[in-house]
Amino acid sequence: MKKNDAVETVKPKRSIVRSGLVLSLMTFASRIMGLIREMTKASFLGTGFYSDCFSVAFLIPNLLRKLFAEGSVTVAFVPTFKSYLEKGKDEQNLKDTQEFINSTATLVSFLTTCIVVLGVIITPLLTAFFCKKPVDTGASNYMEQVQYWLLQKQEITYLTRIMFPYLVFISIAALFQGILNGCKIFAPSGFTPVLFNGIVVLGTYLLAPHTENPARAMAIGVVSGGAVQALFQWPFIKKTGFHARLISLRKTFSNPGTRKVIALVIPTIIGMAAYQLNDAVSTAMANRAGEGITSSLGFSLRLQELILGIFAVTIGTVILPDMSGLATNEKWEDFNKLLIQAMKIMIVISIPVTAYSLVTGREIITLVYKNNMFDERSVELTLGEFRFHIAGLVFIALNRIIGPAFYAQKNSKLPTLAGIISFGANILLVLVFTKPFGGNGIACALSIASFINTVFLFIFMKKLGTMETRRIVISNLLYALKITVMSVIAAVPCWFLRPVLLNTFAGHGRLISAGVPLAILAVIFAIIGVLELVVTKDEIVMSLRGMKRRRS
Repeated sequence: MKKNDAVETVKPKRSIVRSGLVLSLMTFASRIMGLIREMTKASFLGTGFYSDCFSVAFLIPNLLRKLFAEGSVTVAFVPTFKSYLEKGKDEQNLKDTQEFINSTATLVSFLTTCIVVLGVIITPLLTAFFCKKPVDTGASNYMEQVQYWLLQKQEITYLTRIMFPYLVFISIAALFQGILNGCKIFAPSGFTPVLFNGIVVLGTYLLAPHTENPARAMAIGVVSGGAVQALFQWPFIKKTGFHARLISLRKTFSNPGTRKVIALVIPTIIGMAAYQLNDAVSTAMANRAGEGITSSLGFSLRLQELILGIFAVTIGTVILPDMSGLATNEKWEDFNKLLIQAMKIMIVISIPVTAYSLVTGREIITLVYKNNMFDERSVELTLGEFRFHIAGLVFIALNRIIGPAFYAQKNSKLPTLAGIISFGANILLVLVFTKPFGGNGIACALSIASFINTVFLFIFMKKLGTMETRRIVISNLLYALKITVMSVIAAVPCWFLRPVLLNTFAGHGRLISAGVPLAILAVIFAIIGVLELVVTKDEIVMSLRGMKRRRS
């Protein structure tokens, strides 16, 4: 490796707005492909038996992915890797950095392989948690319930075992993403989900006619897509001057950088496990509440994640390396400004999207999903849950921004504690709301828990002493109130025009009957919203205009 190759990839600090816009384009493509994947699932599986089975089966490896990949590896690895890069260009430091990368790659590969092997063995025990056992009440359909339970457990077990190796591939891909992001190279990692979702879609169409059911075709596509996500990033890793090789476990656990990562990972895993356990319990309750609820919740969350993925994850990914650098150099004034700006960007995006989605939710779901196996019943199931999910969008978005502020200061204990409190609230609310409200209750519980998480993250800011909590809270609260009022004003004309437009374009295919009214209402909503921002000289708009002038 050349002496300066790795360090030269660390580019000068760029504006969060500019970086966010660049990465948003990449992430937008991946989320669109993710939506196409869900549309494929809706078309092939609907909200029936196999759709529920696939949703439950994918949950288990996906939950572990969030623990070991997106959550722990990225959050713990990036700040530590950044600290190595901050030390300078000398040959010894580059050597230490490379040894740290090798140690972390070995640790990730070893742990995830062990988990996959163990998981495949105990899968029948895991799947039993999600399937409601029939109760002999003397009902005439008891044997039908028994048969349904056995078939569901068998299918979920089969699908889970197919998809478990996905954890290894996606964890390695997350490590590669951490290396590239630490070097401020975002595009390749932003593009890999496009490949993943494309392979899942392609695999479903190609393999569905040759498998027992389409759910198994999708499962094979998931594993294949995970492998491609890791392989695609490898050439870009080599261009940084670094590489990732396996070394002995003794060297791995004795490496000081890897020990730092482990110290950060352990509390992070606990907090993330609490958060992800929410999904597990919610899915188990949904699967026991009735057929179709599990899969309809998944379809609703996909729409929410489309928005989150484009903006919240993007901005969170961009600011983590910059925040880590500012924290290392103790530039707290710049640190606080960066955090406030990122939060306001989230607010000015998420609140208007929430208002528009509450008005046009039925048309959005109809346009995106209604096809073949996804019928009117599926639309009704998903719509109720979507309204409650979207109500919590702003809090989930803010959590994705506030979290990196703690991690950048190498403090994972406080957001972990906030996650545990949120977890407890969600579990309690799910248990209370599921029986009377079904899937709507589960969606509502998640939004309330996300709000609780945000509140406690603000409370815990005071403990660090580096963030101006009062300034951050008041500034963003006033800004949120302003954007909420503007969003309501923009939504009112859409509310009254919606039935007129639906009647005008009724009787055609969903692309016309739902798509055209959606597009017209979106244009009206956007025009009113942008005018409001310009007239009030909104600071985010002014920031964008200032950036454009500087370029000119």
